[in-house]
Amino acid sequence: MFNGVRLRLTAVYLVAGLVLVALLGAGVYQLLSYYFSTTTDLALQHRMAHELTLWNAPVPAELVAADQAWYADRSRLVPLTPTPRVAPRTGDEGDAEHDEEALPTDDGARPEEIEAEHAFDGALAAIFVLPLGNSGTLLPGGTNTPMAPDTRAAAAASSRGSDIRTVRLASGVAVRLLSYRVESDGEPAVLQLGRTLVDQDRILNALLVGLVSLGGASTLLLSGTSYWLAGRSLRPAQLAWQRQQTFIANASHELRTPLTLVRASADVARRTTSDRSQHALLDDILQECDHMAKLVDDLLTLSRLDAKTLPMQRQRIELQPFLDDIVRQVNRVAAARGAQVIHGVTHGAAYGDPLRLRQVMLIVIDNALHYTASGGVIRLESERQRDRILISVTDTGYGIAPEHLPHVFERFYRVDSTPTEQHGAGLGLALAQALMRLQGGEIHITSTPGKGTCVTLSLSTREQ
Repeated sequence: MFNGVRLRLTAVYLVAGLVLVALLGAGVYQLLSYYFSTTTDLALQHRMAHELTLWNAPVPAELVAADQAWYADRSRLVPLTPTPRVAPRTGDEGDAEHDEEALPTDDGARPEEIEAEHAFDGALAAIFVLPLGNSGTLLPGGTNTPMAPDTRAAAAASSRGSDIRTVRLASGVAVRLLSYRVESDGEPAVLQLGRTLVDQDRILNALLVGLVSLGGASTLLLSGTSYWLAGRSLRPAQLAWQRQQTFIANASHELRTPLTLVRASADVARRTTSDRSQHALLDDILQECDHMAKLVDDLLTLSRLDAKTLPMQRQRIELQPFLDDIVRQVNRVAAARGAQVIHGVTHGAAYGDPLRLRQVMLIVIDNALHYTASGGVIRLESERQRDRILISVTDTGYGIAPEHLPHVFERFYRVDSTPTEQHGAGLGLALAQALMRLQGGEIHITSTPGKGTCVTLSLSTREQ
């Protein structure tokens, strides 16, 4: 019993540990993915603000805020003062020469500024520029790009003012693409900035492989730890259970001898006394001795079942003579109570322990007799269903209320709503269920209050 509980408790510990590891791993993965996503989008917006400035185009408010957030996160970096991609026209040659010296590189800013900022943050170095004309063609001034302009993103930006999306190239490479409509005459109609996500995907994939490996190692470690913790947690209960079973077994053995002596003495006294007034008293003593002896036997059998020391001899049982013998045996008791046990249709043979199956049948029939009024009938039948034999014991008794049915197999549970006197200690059906399961069978009860109860025993027709 405790082995099954230990395995279930181990599974609970293991699942709880794996859920914790999975949550931590998923949290780390999501945080890193979120960091990459937000950093990439912020870098694209920062660069877009500078590119729009270089093209003498107005910078939207959201890009200004993104530009400020970029520098706020990088306090060591001095904001750039990018030079326009198209130098202003001047009236004299000297100014033109000065402007020519100040012309920016292809990236739009002065070389020393670009080098300083790119050296500080590699997120900008991976960004490429795609200026698009009104016809959707790529204009001069862009950088070397791994892709052609995305027309769908450009159309969305022209319609809504801006667009940001992740596109996947034919090679499978993911690219984060930011597109803005340029409000400037004679300049690009749409400006697209992109950044390949190869490096980020590589890091995330490596992290995922690491997390899966960590999960596998954690499973092995948690399995052993959980099994050890489950055993340690159950050890006090197991020791208490073993002591209880030892006590029950010892008490049962010790009680048998005095009960036998008391019954023998009462029986001799009843047969030898001539005082009839003492017969009723001695009959009560004999009845209680029988009741106590049965209770002791049930406790001892349950103790052996729990300790898995009860001997079991499975063999083929021909049901026709088996049930005939039981009916003959119990009819004498039934007649004394005004009831009748009859043998209905019987088919086939089953595999089980004849002694234990007889014990189960007597428990069930005894319950039926106690809860069936005088004149009632108890019917025994059997039928075959595929590879199972179903033995049914049906009575015309008082029945069992629906609220009691789920509990009738619990130890020491007694139904208190019957109009008959109470009998037994509530161990009979618990013992019957344990004996049936030990034979590879099952026991089920259906009942209708006021009409009767049907107990069905199920056994295999094959030797296991």
